[in-house]
Amino acid sequence: MISLFRRYLETWVVRAFFLVMVFAFITWGVGDVVRLIGTDTWVAKVDGQTIEVPEVQEAFQRQLADLTRRLPPGSDVTAEMRRSLANTAVQGLITQAAVTQEERRLGIVVPDAALRQAVFAIPQFHGPSGQFDQATFEAVLRNNSLTEPRLLELVRANLAERQLLESAAVGAAPPAELVKQVFAFQFEKRSADMVEFPFSAVTAPAPTDADLMRWYANHPDFYSTPEYRRIKAVVLSPETLAKDIPITDADLQAAYEARKTLYVKPERRSVEVIQVPDQTKAQALAAQWRGGADWATMQAAAKDADGSAIGLDDVVESGLPTAELGKAVFGATPDTVTDPTQGLAGWQILKVTKVTPASTQSLDQVKDQLRQMLLAEKATDLIYDRANKVDNILASGSGLDELPSDLGLAGVAGTMNAEGNTPAGKPAPIPGGDQVRQALIQAAFQAHKGDPPRLTEVPLKPSGGSAYYALTVEDVIPPAPKPYAEVRDTVQADWMRDMVRHIQETAAAKVLVALQHGQKLADAAAVAGVAVIRTPQTGREQAAPGVPQELLRPLFDLKPGEPTMVETADGFIVAEPAEIVTPDPASDPAGYGQVRAVLARSLATDVDEILVQTLRERAQPKINQQNLDNISGP
Repeated sequence: MISLFRRYLETWVVRAFFLVMVFAFITWGVGDVVRLIGTDTWVAKVDGQTIEVPEVQEAFQRQLADLTRRLPPGSDVTAEMRRSLANTAVQGLITQAAVTQEERRLGIVVPDAALRQAVFAIPQFHGPSGQFDQATFEAVLRNNSLTEPRLLELVRANLAERQLLESAAVGAAPPAELVKQVFAFQFEKRSADMVEFPFSAVTAPAPTDADLMRWYANHPDFYSTPEYRRIKAVVLSPETLAKDIPITDADLQAAYEARKTLYVKPERRSVEVIQVPDQTKAQALAAQWRGGADWATMQAAAKDADGSAIGLDDVVESGLPTAELGKAVFGATPDTVTDPTQGLAGWQILKVTKVTPASTQSLDQVKDQLRQMLLAEKATDLIYDRANKVDNILASGSGLDELPSDLGLAGVAGTMNAEGNTPAGKPAPIPGGDQVRQALIQAAFQAHKGDPPRLTEVPLKPSGGSAYYALTVEDVIPPAPKPYAEVRDTVQADWMRDMVRHIQETAAAKVLVALQHGQKLADAAAVAGVAVIRTPQTGREQAAPGVPQELLRPLFDLKPGEPTMVETADGFIVAEPAEIVTPDPASDPAGYGQVRAVLARSLATDVDEILVQTLRERAQPKINQQNLDNISGP
């Protein structure tokens, strides 16, 4: 065979064939390589530094995943959304690159100790003890598709950026005149003179049948049935799969042991501890503390005595620095200053300020909760496989009635309104839990009659996992007027309520017109037969007791002597400003300082934004639009 093959290789036919193959390789294979030489692979350039496709792709994918989680169930990310996300991603990277270049130019560095401290302080990485927990840290990284080096890189960049921006804004201070004006606006107080026209003070005349019929005809929306939709749906959820997922007592026991820190909580205490070098000083401080000195005073006294004072909040006994201190804290009587005791570093006195008793939830108490948790965990793989099968069947054009009965689906059919109630006024029996119920109802009133069913995912929070539903709208029953005889009593009540409102609105309007023509409020009130009421002084942020909330905003918009009229839930009010008190910064230094601090922070933010924008413009960024469009494409 080999000899035969060799003889054929010696023929001109075979040689010609191989020449054609070599030529094709050169033309198409090597030609592609040659054409790719010089092709731009960057998405943006910032002062000579390139931002490559993978970096932009990573930022784009993170933003895309976040948007997908926040979209309503059944909604898709449009091409315009993708382009917007890609642009946002690359603009953020451009800004970051411009700022980083300035940090390098200024020699800003972040020590490893500061980086470690910052990571340990991130609340998302804290475990049940309230301290940094390695397992929690790794879980958060996994859930956010981050590696530890990448996280450290991001945190280090953030710390360096804060150093740069905070240094630039440290001298930002608002002008004194601006602070004074904002303080005057913020803390101005006003009172009002007002007259009330409550609905309860008048009675409407008895309506005729013609009055009621006219009202009924003019307000058809008040007396109509809501739109109903007859739907057919299937639901796939951990609950519907429960019969296919056995949860044994051993499973529950193991889950309870694994999460025991959530159910068996030790006693926690908050304590204030003072430590000084010798016994005499400790006794003097204990006497001062027992005499009623507050904690701030005791901290200063401890410092003067060459000691230290520290407060510890919600600590467990094992979380205290030494076993001796743990015994002392958890053996002390709450709200009582202890006698001085000698420790490793001196004499200490302490006072327990808060006690959170230990608590235990037994397995029986949390069994149902654990069962649902395990069900959700075990259902993850199974539900995904079942959902793929359902999706493939529906994609082939099959209807809901043609779905197999062995996929763990729960079916539902019936008529409901947009609140999910049946014509009988009862909640429609939709399986799968409240989150699935709300998503399915919303989808039912967004779909069109006859739309083919499509499988839609519903993320389940906070337990995690997913559920699915598919539905079709079989009929849309539009709103229809209820017969007059059926709603006559409601029509009469509504007519009388409106008549009372009209009577009081007319009376209040007469007083308002009189004030606008120069009449005094007291005189106009006397003519109307109502009393003038002086309200308490109030600020503009929140109405003081005795000041109607509806009057608050108009009151601070009025000029002295200018009247206004407002409607409340109980009637109408006509009012005008009575006292206008302009605040004095000298009488409220704390409030004045608060306003100045807020303005300083706002000004610092403006400085930061100007600096960042200046750095961007100086870097003269360029964007390769073709590569950016390739990233945002489907």
